[in-house]
Amino acid sequence: MPQTDKQICIPPELPELLKQFTKAAIQTQPQDLIQWAADYFGAMSRGEIPPEREQSESGASSNWAELTPDLLKILHSRVGGRLIIHVNELAQMWKVLSLPTDLFNSVMNVGRFTEDIEWLKFLALLCSSLGVTISKTLQIVCEVLSSDQGGGPPRIPFSTFRFLYAYVAQVDGEISASQVSRMLSYIEQEIIGPDGLIKVSDFTQNPMIRLE
Repeated sequence: MPQTDKQICIPPELPELLKQFTKAAIQTQPQDLIQWAADYFGAMSRGEIPPEREQSESGASSNWAELTPDLLKILHSRVGGRLIIHVNELAQMWKVLSLPTDLFNSVMNVGRFTEDIEWLKFLALLCSSLGVTISKTLQIVCEVLSSDQGGGPPRIPFSTFRFLYAYVAQVDGEISASQVSRMLSYIEQEIIGPDGLIKVSDFTQNPMIRLE
């Protein structure tokens, strides 16, 4: 006899998962729901914060999500380790995360980017919009770029730090090239170990290092 009354088991977490997804989709109002859904569940599978607009102080849905270090990490993961990314592709990633268009345009203008964008420079300028000071900006960059797992201190290659510090200082325009060179030489000679990595605490808690 064919089995016609086979019981279907519904995973206990499914109703709540679908409820949260539906709520996020309604709040975000994505133009491409299928693509947004793929990004939403993809982020969840990676343990990241799904793309979702935040609520404004009045309680109504805001037009844009607020840029945060967590969203920068998501954006960086989608760039996938590339040094150069085309402006149209990056703009699409930006749109999927519901980030503010005016911020994207501002960074494009400040960095004088064209079609092919140097991702690390673009990322550094995004971090500067959160960091205020150069030291805080570089701290955020390290936290975004660090691949350390297990709660270890954020670390990046010193070569990357050197590139980013020189670039951010150049854009800032208030720090001389000689000061940047002195600080980098001191860090390289006195701080960096054989692993060639620099930790956030190396340049935020050492009174001998003044990046500003």
